[in-house]
Amino acid sequence: MSRRRRAVKREIRRDARHHSLLVGRLVNTIMKCGKRNLAQSLVYDAFDQISEKQEGATPIEVLQRAVENAKPRLEVKSRRVGGATYQVPLEVTGERSEALALRWIVEFAKGRKGTPMKRALANEILDAYNGEGNCIRRRDEVHRMAQSNKAFAHFRW
Repeated sequence: MSRRRRAVKREIRRDARHHSLLVGRLVNTIMKCGKRNLAQSLVYDAFDQISEKQEGATPIEVLQRAVENAKPRLEVKSRRVGGATYQVPLEVTGERSEALALRWIVEFAKGRKGTPMKRALANEILDAYNGEGNCIRRRDEVHRMAQSNKAFAHFRW
């Protein structure tokens, strides 16, 4: 990582159907090797399944709530102080917490073997929406780690 200057943030493309920045980020997280059409079709098929299963809310609202539920508030980072490495708890910025939540949702959807990706993605988003599932467990694990290392919070800078 460069120490000279900060990396320039690129503008994220909104998705074509819903004109949502969050859906665009989800498509980018799923996309491999530049195959945007395939990633978009997976997301839109997952949204169709979500709208069938979840009657009251639109798929965009379900995704927003799922990401809000899966966002971590704290995380630990390694800091080397005087020859020892400490796990220092830090607050997570909004953009990073959203990126982590989306990454966890996609990662655990890919981990559901034996089911098509569109169904796995829909189920993972619905699980996060309901406050259960693997990505919620990962968030709680990250929070527990930060809580257990809060004695080292004074090493934060």
